[in-house]
Amino acid sequence: MNSKTFSILALGLLAAACGDERTNDGLVARVDDYTFSVDDAVDLLVDEERLAADAGVVEALADLWVNYTLLAEATATDSTYGMLDFEPMVLRQTHQVMVFQLRDSVIQVDTFVTEDELRQRYEAEEPAVELRARHIMFQLPIGVTPAQRDSVAGALSAVRDRVLAGESFELLAQQLSQDPGTAFNGGDLGPFGRGDMVAPFEEAVLALRPGEVSDVVETPMGLHVIRLDERRVRGFEESAPLYRRQVQSRMIQEAESVFVAGLYDRAAPEINQGAAEIVRELAENPGASFSGRAARRAVIEWEGGSVTVADLRTLVRLEAPTLPMQLSDSDDDQLNEFLRSLARRELLIRAAESEGLRPERDSIDAMIEEAGSQLRTAARVLGFFDLDRAPGEALEVAVARAVEAALVDNLSGATQVVPLGLVGFQLRDGRSTGIFDTGLGQVVLDVARIRAARQLSPVEDALATPTVPDSAGR
Repeated sequence: MNSKTFSILALGLLAAACGDERTNDGLVARVDDYTFSVDDAVDLLVDEERLAADAGVVEALADLWVNYTLLAEATATDSTYGMLDFEPMVLRQTHQVMVFQLRDSVIQVDTFVTEDELRQRYEAEEPAVELRARHIMFQLPIGVTPAQRDSVAGALSAVRDRVLAGESFELLAQQLSQDPGTAFNGGDLGPFGRGDMVAPFEEAVLALRPGEVSDVVETPMGLHVIRLDERRVRGFEESAPLYRRQVQSRMIQEAESVFVAGLYDRAAPEINQGAAEIVRELAENPGASFSGRAARRAVIEWEGGSVTVADLRTLVRLEAPTLPMQLSDSDDDQLNEFLRSLARRELLIRAAESEGLRPERDSIDAMIEEAGSQLRTAARVLGFFDLDRAPGEALEVAVARAVEAALVDNLSGATQVVPLGLVGFQLRDGRSTGIFDTGLGQVVLDVARIRAARQLSPVEDALATPTVPDSAGR
């Protein structure tokens, strides 16, 4: 697997096949009259041997084809994207501005700390540790099964074995890691300290000595193999300036927590029966539709406010695919805590509104324009602007050709995959789209069969040019 695999797997959204009188034999996916055949998918995947012949991979590719087909057609039809509602897409940004303004205007904290107090805090806590590490990451597909997790873990473990056998960690990270932010730099994460990484990753790094390589480690981002390069413990004098800022930041966070807890306690939100199951269902199928009454149903509510199914669906679609994957793997207690966090956020927004801190309409419009501009830039990179369309050629033919070229470029690493999130779901509204299990299975079988036929037989292997073992006998 390599960095382009990450982009493909990271877009493994669940798509519900819809009823259609047209035959879907030999198809992996359909968008109205556009079709993505088994042969199309096999041609794209068969030479990408780092991508497993796996139904999750094929489904992710099919879902990407659906999104790209819709985006290419929308771009060709109206490059201003007048059919899209960008306002829900900028809500997080506007809400973040409001909450920051609320914090600055309402929460006042005395963050003065004397040198003696700072030293006492420092000595009472573990010494500051500065770490530097590299990692190779493989992404897990959405809705990963235990068998799929074992398969990905086995592939990454084999990469670890290659490192232990003497291959360059940096080169393997460049070639195989599915973290696009670090792969190009040999997996280098730069310097970091305690609390900078998620708990399983941090625990694995702290257990290593410089030069050691971890076993396979699972985090919400995927599976990792980590090599610790440097470990340095800083003394108080060296650490004091940064440590003072950290202590002050904690003091502010504690004051914020007290403020938010006060809002929550006064509102006393209640989680409604069956709410956790609704969250799980939406995580497993973000494309699900609800009647008006069902969409307005509250999953958690309080006097004067609530978080509804519609609110939750918008959030899940905005955060696809990372949030759905995390929610799908959560138990009821974790899902209930997720709902409480949504209530806390909504209460903060309401408090900011009560202080008159809502952004001006001009500011929101500017954010919407920027979101549209970013989508146009992405569509241009994918080749969906100025379609290469012959005189008299149907739009559908030009769109299909452009989408195929975009997928080829994504798989080759020439371009990055564009995660459409809520845009993709909006583009699907009113369209007949489907991804078909029979086609997915056929692609898996065909790709596996073709790849297996390419492997050397024992006779061919014996006739291959022998290699000279190294000094270790390898």
